Amino acid sequence: MSLLVVGLSHRSAPVSVLERAALSSDAQIKLLQDTVAAEPATEAAVLATCNRIELYADVDKFHAGVAELSTLLARHSGVGLDELSPYLYVHYEDRAVHHLFSVACGLDSMVVGEGQILGQIKDSLATAQELHTAGKLLNDLFQQALRVGKRAHSETGIDRAGQSLVTFGLEQLAAGGDVPAWASGRRALVIGAGSMSSLAAATLARAGVAEVVVANRTFERAERLAQILTEADDNAVAARAVRMDAVPDELTRADVVVSCTGATGLVLTAEAVAHAVEGRTGQPAVAHTTVPEVSAKTPLPPAGADENCPLDLAAVQPGFSVMGEAAVAGMDAATLEQHAAWVAGGTIDRTARRSPEADAELIAALAATAATVGRIPERRRPEPPAERPAPFFFLLDLAMPRDIDAAVHRLAGVRLVDIESLAEASADAPMAADVDQVRRIVSDEVAAFGAAQRAAHITPTVVALRTMAADVVASEIARLDGRLPDLDERQRGEIRQAVHRVVDKLLHAPTVRVKQLAAEPGGAGYADALRTLFDLDPETVAAVSRAGDSTDEKDRPA
Repeated sequence: MSLLVVGLSHRSAPVSVLERAALSSDAQIKLLQDTVAAEPATEAAVLATCNRIELYADVDKFHAGVAELSTLLARHSGVGLDELSPYLYVHYEDRAVHHLFSVACGLDSMVVGEGQILGQIKDSLATAQELHTAGKLLNDLFQQALRVGKRAHSETGIDRAGQSLVTFGLEQLAAGGDVPAWASGRRALVIGAGSMSSLAAATLARAGVAEVVVANRTFERAERLAQILTEADDNAVAARAVRMDAVPDELTRADVVVSCTGATGLVLTAEAVAHAVEGRTGQPAVAHTTVPEVSAKTPLPPAGADENCPLDLAAVQPGFSVMGEAAVAGMDAATLEQHAAWVAGGTIDRTARRSPEADAELIAALAATAATVGRIPERRRPEPPAERPAPFFFLLDLAMPRDIDAAVHRLAGVRLVDIESLAEASADAPMAADVDQVRRIVSDEVAAFGAAQRAAHITPTVVALRTMAADVVASEIARLDGRLPDLDERQRGEIRQAVHRVVDKLLHAPTVRVKQLAAEPGGAGYADALRTLFDLDPETVAAVSRAGDSTDEKDRPA
């Protein structure tokens, strides 16, 4: 059996694809169960975070394993295999180990060096253990990955290379300024009470916000988080919990909003944020744009309010945002510009660029996209700072799929930071010198793990060989007892010890050497050679392996 990982992340796929492929907790459980039920796989674990979805499995066939895992990922994510395949990556055996160890150290994170991934790996292992989909290989792999990650953080300065996604997001909201100075005295609303939301709430509290309001669908969890914040020793912040139906009212009072829930749809629409802005300022919310000849003071248009919309709105499912959402791969830039101009209430000269026939085809394609994903793609473009008013309402969206409609970044006075903008910002972040040291740690640990796995692979064969030798000795001693009944017990003991010593000495050198050879790359064949040379029963070897797995299960830490 061999380790295989199939997945996609912020490095291989656009945020819009990651968002649509995000797996709910129920989908992850079903994916694990279906993977171990599939023919090529005997073990499975899912690592699903805000910027990666990876399926790990112990498979007996590489090509069949890749095909099956890819199909299962597509099926449970709801994204077609043809659409998902270009963004998938595959790692096998040592490369798969190297990948997970790099992930555990934060080398593959959106923010290099962040430590939250260790908690997510631990949760993934716990889920696989609870569902009994993790056997010896994946238990060993994930537990070693956790140790490698902890080693990287304790022995190097990888923490200096980056921060948690929360800290990085708050720095982006503060436009690179001092976060405590920016946060001081502001009111914060945190939507969600999971690990990421809890970290955001604690970070804001330490940064000096005046109040943290926690909203969650399960009110008791919101109350618990608010209580923890209030009783914490390292901050003095007022914290209270509210129910989700109170969020619209809290939006009008909050200065900073952080949202990270497991919702499959939008938690905050562009319209809800616009109403909050209007409630704060007493003036209608206005959209800000840099499209030429388009006013920056145009109110947000309601769906279907303009007959010049470049969409056949009647063909689009209700509930989508006419202001747009995530960028969609392959969408024509000119069409996006046409839509952006319509949203802003302006006009553009289309005849100068294309024929009416070509224009009609692009409009139909855009309508089909909106019908498929439920919303129109949003086109983002860098804006000169001088042309945009200073923000007074700050939104941080750390959810995947996203919680906040990306269209709110067009509202004057609003600054939105989400996974997509964090990915763009982190791409230019400088790498710390400690990253090279962590890479060396990863390489060393991958080699050590591979050697240990290869050595462990031959151990059942060696145990079976020694068991066979012990049986032969016992049989011959019994035969000698029958032929020499006059021997006293002392003589029989001496004979038994002498025979055992001979057998041990004969087996010692070859078994030690074969373990050393098996630990080297390409040493897997030594176990087969040993079984063939000594005519060992394959079922006996398998029974030893099963006994070892059972012992590992009992000894596994809770």
